[in-house]
Amino acid sequence: MISTPRNRRISIFAEIEASGVKKLHKLIIKTYLGPFILTFFIVLFLLVMQFLWKYIDEFVGKGLEWYILAELLFYASANLVPLALPLAILLASIMTFGNLGEHYELVALKSSGLSLLRIMFPLIVLIVITSGSAFYFSNNIWPLANLKFASLLYDIRQKKPAIDIAPGVYYKDIDGFVIRTSSKSKDGKDLNDITIYNHTDGTGNRQVTRAERGQMSMSEDEQYLIVTLFNGRSYEERPGKTHPHFRTEFQKEIIRFDLSQFQLDRTDEDLFKNNYQMLTMTQLEKAIDSLNLKYGDRITDYGRLIETKVSYMRDSINPDSAMSVSLGGDDRNSASSNDTLFKSAQEDYLDYFSTEDQTNIVQAAINLARANRTYTNSMTTELKSRRRSINRHKIEWHRKLTLSIACIVLFFIGAPLGAIIRKGGLGMPVVVSVLFFLVFHVSSITGEKLIKENEVFAYQGMWLATAILTPIGLFLTYKAATDSVIMDATTYTDFFKKIGRFFSSLVLKKAASKT
Repeated sequence: MISTPRNRRISIFAEIEASGVKKLHKLIIKTYLGPFILTFFIVLFLLVMQFLWKYIDEFVGKGLEWYILAELLFYASANLVPLALPLAILLASIMTFGNLGEHYELVALKSSGLSLLRIMFPLIVLIVITSGSAFYFSNNIWPLANLKFASLLYDIRQKKPAIDIAPGVYYKDIDGFVIRTSSKSKDGKDLNDITIYNHTDGTGNRQVTRAERGQMSMSEDEQYLIVTLFNGRSYEERPGKTHPHFRTEFQKEIIRFDLSQFQLDRTDEDLFKNNYQMLTMTQLEKAIDSLNLKYGDRITDYGRLIETKVSYMRDSINPDSAMSVSLGGDDRNSASSNDTLFKSAQEDYLDYFSTEDQTNIVQAAINLARANRTYTNSMTTELKSRRRSINRHKIEWHRKLTLSIACIVLFFIGAPLGAIIRKGGLGMPVVVSVLFFLVFHVSSITGEKLIKENEVFAYQGMWLATAILTPIGLFLTYKAATDSVIMDATTYTDFFKKIGRFFSSLVLKKAASKT
């Protein structure tokens, strides 16, 4: 192809346009990443503080090391990502396009021939990547974080509080001993008027030690509490011995208390790994299939057991033999005239039993009905529990998908909304994003509750929030692409002014017609 000046000019303009679009994409992405990272960590920090406020009573007074708390907060932060990520995307998209609209940069870009979707394109790609990363996180990392978090939190809850011997209080947290002191120094090391009850042999208060004063210290490896007693006596009762009562006096005595029970023992994580929150989608599918099979087997077993009980009751009564005796034994079979009598007698076969047998039969039937009712109620409760477990597994399966889709839906709400309100910063965007996030969060919780109560199917409840917000996102995107002024206050004031003028004209016309 022969290169002409016109072709060269077109090529140069195309390169300039391409380079300009690349710079625009980089600019928009940089403008978005700052607010996104900032808002994500701010929201995550607030959620972690809420977590600490909720579980603060579990940590206080247990002498936990700082790295234990740091590990717990790290796992808690990973568990809170599904709440922080959608809100951060919503808020950052509103702030980004609000800033662009506030500084008339959107107007300049649109005047150059770029549509809103074309401007949003680099962020759409970024959000799709974020959505894919969110799915990977929720399916692979989130279950592991839940496992670590649940295991560590359980261990912290089981850990005994740190040693705190208060004056005038019987301290019982050291297994096998009860310690009481009348007073202690400010640093907590010096004790006065100490009484120690030794219950390690399991025979009650047979060993008691009292001292005027004492000192507490820890061993070098912090495995033992060392209490040095001064000027005291020990009393011991020895049943069956030559000398049943034994008393000794001492000027100094050292007692060591084993503190291994106060250490944080880590539980085997395998005890928690079968919980529905610790499973991936593949594992959840297998668990759901297994639970459904067991659910069906229990229903089958229930029907068979009821049928067996009724059959046994029917066979034990055996009304045919009673009617046979009443109708004359073998004569019933030899005379065809007795067939009609026998069939009619079946309708009231209880009349062919004695009064005592009738009472026993009726009582047995009542007992069978009561037993079946009790068993049915028990089975109903069990089936509800099994169904609730199945629903919870299904909730977790759908949750791994809804988090990814929520990122996309909330972006298509936030970006056009920011372009419409044309306000950046942390003022109006925060208010609007919190309102939409509350709609998302409340509808999600409502859907989960309906699923747990077996009111709706799992897919209906878990996708309720998406079904509500998706039309809103499409509507806002359309309005922003067409330069709508739905968020402009003057639009609504003018509308109400028109309505007021309309009604005023009607009143004037009515008054004029009367005159």
